[in-house]
Amino acid sequence: MLIVRAARTSDIDDLVRLAGEAGTGFTSLAVPPEVLAERLEKSEAAFKAQDPGQTEDTYQLMLEDTESGRIIGCSAIKAMVGVSKPYWDFKIITLAQHSSEADRRFDMDAMLLVNDFAGSSEVGTLFVSEAGRGTGAGRLVAQSRYLMIAADRSRFGDRVLAELRGVVKDDGSSPFFDAVSRPFFRMDFDDADRLSAATDNQFILDLGPQHLIYLDLLPAAVRDVIGKPHPHGEGAYNLLLWEGFHYDRYVDIFDGGPLVSTWTENVRTLRESREVTVKAASAPGTAEGILSTDRFPDFRTCQVNAIDDGDVLGISNDVMQALDLREGDKARFWRRKR
Repeated sequence: MLIVRAARTSDIDDLVRLAGEAGTGFTSLAVPPEVLAERLEKSEAAFKAQDPGQTEDTYQLMLEDTESGRIIGCSAIKAMVGVSKPYWDFKIITLAQHSSEADRRFDMDAMLLVNDFAGSSEVGTLFVSEAGRGTGAGRLVAQSRYLMIAADRSRFGDRVLAELRGVVKDDGSSPFFDAVSRPFFRMDFDDADRLSAATDNQFILDLGPQHLIYLDLLPAAVRDVIGKPHPHGEGAYNLLLWEGFHYDRYVDIFDGGPLVSTWTENVRTLRESREVTVKAASAPGTAEGILSTDRFPDFRTCQVNAIDDGDVLGISNDVMQALDLREGDKARFWRRKR
């Protein structure tokens, strides 16, 4: 059985392994092992905190195969971004150009460095290894984040965003970075990626462009990748759109990947989920979906085939054991619609 659970400090070796598998351009994992270890320590403390309110904590989640005990994926939620550490993106704007004398009227697109998402929550770090792909694991990990937000709305912002990895070539180079960002930062893509993940991003304010960048001045091959997700991220992108996120012409400053966002209450999984009381069932039911413990600090989820009686949900003993639930416990259920 696959479960998503709150990360523990003992997960460090698995998280380092997943970071190595993720490869170039996966900014949130492009950090040294000691940074990942510190991240796990802070996440474990954040899960245990009682009524913390809105903080800048990051909650790390791990995808575990309970049969083998192997960690095959991960994800995370940042409760708030852009407060003590600016959250920089390029915003694409359209400028209307008109001249009566020259008899010309056309629009031009340009990019501007902005920090527009201060106070929002961010879902990210979604990665599933080869062993888990094609099993529905990616969808389970993705939707589990929103069930966790539903478990305690007071911890998270009114808006939630996701930034997807942009187009990066097999050799690790980024067409967008080489044409747009490298002239300002004078460093390799990997170095900029690591600095962005490990520092307070002051270097972006110090070195980044202070004026508009006109897209028409860029090569066509670069314009074509702006706002496009990496091919490996297209599934995640489509799932975000299904959840209600939308692309509003914000892109990552290093690889040009799209940023999508929505009001937290509009997220589909969160909106369609409901609180239930669980009971033991001797046979599988026909209601497919995802069940969460709906509690901090022991947050867990898994896929279920349950007996749905409205306020009461019948689940197998295996599910009860995997989620550490007992008869009469409260949980949260998102039911898949056929």
